[in-house]
Amino acid sequence: MTETKIIPIFPLDLVLFPRQELPLRIFEPRYKQLVDDCMLGDGQFGVCLIDEQNSVNGWNSPKLVGTIAKISKCEDVELDGLQLHIETMGRNSFKIKKIIPPAISQPTNYDPLSVEGHQEVSKIHEEIGTQEKMYIQAEVEMIPEIDENISLVRWKALIELWKKKIIHQALPQIVDSHALDHVLEQYYLNSDSPTIDYIYSLSALGAKDPNELQPLLEALTIDDLIDKTKELLTVK
Repeated sequence: MTETKIIPIFPLDLVLFPRQELPLRIFEPRYKQLVDDCMLGDGQFGVCLIDEQNSVNGWNSPKLVGTIAKISKCEDVELDGLQLHIETMGRNSFKIKKIIPPAISQPTNYDPLSVEGHQEVSKIHEEIGTQEKMYIQAEVEMIPEIDENISLVRWKALIELWKKKIIHQALPQIVDSHALDHVLEQYYLNSDSPTIDYIYSLSALGAKDPNELQPLLEALTIDDLIDKTKELLTVK
């Protein structure tokens, strides 16, 4: 039986891949509590793409496959401690087996960017008890990492698909293929020894919407990952 564990969940409008850096600015009380709890523990939480079709007690719901984010740095943005800046690195991906709702439902007309919204949530939290969790948690199981790399031939084929897609998207403007080679150099993607991380980076350069990247995170084999990348990069 696969071992599971309970972790904090941070739904975001992005897909985090393993070994990818993710800086975040934290200003909502519920996520400041999440970071505080992580810093007292192992410094890890789950990042999931927002599931736009569902909600959890009124809050954004996570997709069921995400990536562990490990906090490497945490500091106050302002001296008043109202905002935090954290730097994280993606680790293993995971699958949610059970969502644990937060103790607080989203208030009516809640504005996550307003001081009034933050004050309202903090007041509710004090009333129910500050030991209660304001953020979503989940019971998750780790997904085994794909331990194969892509061959140079298959990698070059993906690059050609990416170039065709970028050139097509730029129409009626003309994009020089050599300029795209320069982009690949900037992202260190012109190696003769490509790794699985190259696929993640190239896909991110070719995606218009984070939902296009979610299937790649859910891939369990190198062949499945390459097939899903081809689908993403192929001009429709």
